[in-house]
Amino acid sequence: MKHQTRQEMEAAVTTCPIPSHMSQHERVERWAALLEMHGGFLNPLMQIEYLSPQERRAYRGTNTPLTVAFSDPVLREQGLKSDGLGDAMDFFGMSDSDAHRLLCDCRYFGRMTGGAVADRLRRYAARKRTRANFKQAIWRFFGATA
Repeated sequence: MKHQTRQEMEAAVTTCPIPSHMSQHERVERWAALLEMHGGFLNPLMQIEYLSPQERRAYRGTNTPLTVAFSDPVLREQGLKSDGLGDAMDFFGMSDSDAHRLLCDCRYFGRMTGGAVADRLRRYAARKRTRANFKQAIWRFFGATA
């Protein structure tokens, strides 16, 4: 991993060419880059595992990783509708358990930082991509298409 200053990361995120349609992996990677640039602490989502599915989808907070994502004009242009948890789950392809693992307060002991969330997001995206590639390889092995 190449270490960069904050200014170099900001320049890379703001000047990189944006494809007309970003894949979910590219969206998550952009979100992670934005979180890394975020200065200061973030507020985790509070006890979302205890909310009903409707309450969980409508959940919003101030200064959360979701607000960082929604503040980016590129992600909004790509289709991120709001800083609500449900819209973010749809946009980034997360399940309820993914959102809980990545964003809930019970997973962060102490304070949540953008860098910590970015690391988790990148590991999540890598696992998801590995599973998809494995599934596709299995389908190809058996002569079918996914």
